[in-house]
Amino acid sequence: MKKNIDVTNEKIAALEMYLAQKGSSLDAELTKHTEHLYGKIVPQNVRDFIEMTTARRSPRKPKPAPDGDSDAV
Repeated sequence: MKKNIDVTNEKIAALEMYLAQKGSSLDAELTKHTEHLYGKIVPQNVRDFIEMTTARRSPRKPKPAPDGDSDAV
C-alpha cells in the first residue's frame, strides 16, 4: 500500500541530510515510527490476527520451466 504525505522538498532534503549525519535514513525513521504508532493504536487481537493471516500466506513458487527448455544435451 502506498500513501502520500505532503511535505516540501526542502524539509525532506533537510531531514535526509541530518538523519544521514546520525547514521539513519528517512525510510528507516518513518518505518520505526510507523511500527511504534501501529503497536500503540491497533489493538493486540487485531495485530495477532494480521500476523496469523500474513504467516499463512505461502511465498509464491516459481513456475516450472516447460519440458522443451531444459539444458540437457
